[in-house]
Amino acid sequence: MATDPEPAEGSVPSARIVDWLLAGDPSIRFQTLRDLCDAPDFEVAKAQAEIAGNGWGALLLQAQDPDGTWGGGLYNPKWTSTMFTLLLLHWLGLPPGHPQAVSGCLRLLDGAEYFDGGICFDRHPKRAENCVTAMTVLVGCELGQRLDGDSRIDDAVAWLLAEALNDGGWNCEPHTSLGKHASFHTTISTLEALAAYRHSGGPLPVAAAEVRGREFLLAHSLYCSHRTGSVASPALAQFRFPPQWHFDILRGLEYFRAENCPLDDRMSRAVDAVASNRRSPGNWGGYRPYPGRLWFRWSREDISRWATLRCARMLRWWESSGNVGDFGTRSGVG
Repeated sequence: MATDPEPAEGSVPSARIVDWLLAGDPSIRFQTLRDLCDAPDFEVAKAQAEIAGNGWGALLLQAQDPDGTWGGGLYNPKWTSTMFTLLLLHWLGLPPGHPQAVSGCLRLLDGAEYFDGGICFDRHPKRAENCVTAMTVLVGCELGQRLDGDSRIDDAVAWLLAEALNDGGWNCEPHTSLGKHASFHTTISTLEALAAYRHSGGPLPVAAAEVRGREFLLAHSLYCSHRTGSVASPALAQFRFPPQWHFDILRGLEYFRAENCPLDDRMSRAVDAVASNRRSPGNWGGYRPYPGRLWFRWSREDISRWATLRCARMLRWWESSGNVGDFGTRSGVG
């Protein structure tokens, strides 16, 4: 395919960059066709179906233990246990309802400890954990499609709703902790879980909680301290793949894009930070993965493909809604 000149800052990726993405793993090809190429639905569906049979998705499915778990555990070891393998399959784009993923989700639910609907996987748990509960809901809804209405998913969502803090977000510490401030990490996990639950047809009303949780992130410009207004941690501006349970600004922006939320000026600082990390000739470099066991030692090129895909589609969304020029400047957005 002929290539066009490199785009100006803020424009769509060049044909050369898109071709490079399309030549990657089936999971990257699928998401590139869907999110950057506006390919026909049948072509996107065909590409998604290839994830289970080729590349990283196939390798993960082949690694499943006979009992339906991965890595010999439900939540540990990180990052090869059942929970984090299912999360990785979710981020790769494995089609919902794949039998092996459903089996893994059921193993999570059957092996969990429950506290008023909340979930924990500790050997001697004392209470449920918000992050763990949210991640279980996410994979159960996205990959397991709520497992035929399994009531344990509904109970977990009800528990998450009750755990919301006064500032609109969530924290892995219980909501009864006096003066507890929400966490970026826990809030994004919960928002993703509630969105997946809503999209899967869950009966509980979650929209109001989602609005409050989004407002918490926006009030902090996605990664700034509520006390000083400065960046809360440099790590929040480093977008690793996979993110595991961690929040970063790209993951936050991807959530707003996926939910087609109205643009807000308070996102612009995070968008600027993502755009400023663009490398010549039009792609993004990756970051060293979080410490722990990994199924794959992602090569630098592979990580760059992920970063480029994720950043490019987020910027495309930002610009298509009326943002022009510098990424911190909005035009025509109500």
